[in-house]
Amino acid sequence: MTVPTAITIGNFDGVHIGHAALVARARHHAGATGRVLALAFDPHPLTRVAPAAAPARLTSFDHRTALLRELGADEVIRLQPSDEFLNTSPREFIERVVSTYRPNAIIEGADFHFGKGRAGNVETLRQLGQLLGFGVDVVNAVGVAISDHTIVRASSTMIRWLIAHGRVRDAANLLGRCYELHGSVERGDQRGRTIGFPTANLHQTGDPTNALLLPADGVYACVARLPHGERLPAAVNIGSRPTFQGVDRRVEAHVIDPRTGSPASGLAEYGWPLALEFVAFVRDQVRFPGIEALRQQLERDRRACLAAARDLLDSPTAATPAATGDCAR
Repeated sequence: MTVPTAITIGNFDGVHIGHAALVARARHHAGATGRVLALAFDPHPLTRVAPAAAPARLTSFDHRTALLRELGADEVIRLQPSDEFLNTSPREFIERVVSTYRPNAIIEGADFHFGKGRAGNVETLRQLGQLLGFGVDVVNAVGVAISDHTIVRASSTMIRWLIAHGRVRDAANLLGRCYELHGSVERGDQRGRTIGFPTANLHQTGDPTNALLLPADGVYACVARLPHGERLPAAVNIGSRPTFQGVDRRVEAHVIDPRTGSPASGLAEYGWPLALEFVAFVRDQVRFPGIEALRQQLERDRRACLAAARDLLDSPTAATPAATGDCAR
């Protein structure tokens, strides 16, 4: 007996609540015993067509895969946009999908486009469904209220804009969880430890062209995920360190012991993996007149970040922020 199969196709960067709606509808069509397949373009097709216009990443492909599977996809299949692939007509593309995966239904959003020059749309898909024998279900966009009381459509484009402007709480509303950066801790200037604020300098590993989008310069309350799964509050600075005439943008995390409000102890200096969940924007980056003024502000930042991150860590559902969107509360 053929197993019912429902497919959804897209970039899925960020894996936001709109993507969650697509996977949920696909599960409805596949049933409890059927298959839900997510066919994900990676990297973004614009990296081949117009590299300068390609959007910054919100998630690595591995993280995207884990999130889609958490939402209910049985398998995530990578579609790499080669020149041959990008020159495939809409009909030929869908014929390949149908011959390979035998879907009963394809589920997409109303703005879905596919094939050479993005010539195919949901109406094209419906016509091909009638011809090739699969159903088509178009899911409405998900609207979300953000802090300025506007309703916006959950989309990767909007999430990028919000993050680039430091609005990580609003981005979390659209994502359904905190925005995250991942990397390894590398050696920094070691200035922070001399004034009582040691920092872990986050370096995004791998190809720099695949680096995740950094939030706007400033100080953020975060939750730091440590190598053994422990989650601790953190005050994170993103920027060029103007008080010290810095020029390159860095991500510096001051990890906090929530019991004492002091720097977390027992952390290795370098070389360990670190993930940062962005909870709230605290303040803009500014240049201070001297070290003592900076130290006093960092103490205020630490208290503010501890309070904001503790709300998330103390939540009874904090262990599953991806499913609950607790970061946005």
